[in-house]
Amino acid sequence: MKTVRSLLQEKGHDVVVIGPSDSVSDAMQKMTTNNIGALLVVKDKKLIGILTERDFSRKYCLLNRSVKDMRVEEIMTRQVAYVGLDYTNEDCMALMTEICVRHLPVLDDGNIVGILSIGDLVKDIISQHEFVIQQLIQYIYDAREI
Repeated sequence: MKTVRSLLQEKGHDVVVIGPSDSVSDAMQKMTTNNIGALLVVKDKKLIGILTERDFSRKYCLLNRSVKDMRVEEIMTRQVAYVGLDYTNEDCMALMTEICVRHLPVLDDGNIVGILSIGDLVKDIISQHEFVIQQLIQYIYDAREI
């Protein structure tokens, strides 16, 4: 299994962030523009929460206010599960499954260095399986020639 470090080397370290006092409207626009499902909420360069499409869809209607008047801190998830660079793909998938989340920020010494989605992890697993299948096909092909 690959480590988070190697997954981020392939994917990149780009992270889209938003401030806690920014409007939910701005947050949704950022998600749409960047084609992503989560924003890390940062204050003074520190991770203080995460805002996901799920947060929006489940909490927005409860507040019964305009998204332009609603602040990110009102609907963000404050207790954020995160991983380090030495976690494996398998570790991340187990954590995501256990706590029912789709995005994991990656921290190194308290600093944000990336984010992984369930899609990133599944893509990696599919790639690994395709490699094994190709190796088995080649093995069978070579064995038939003997």
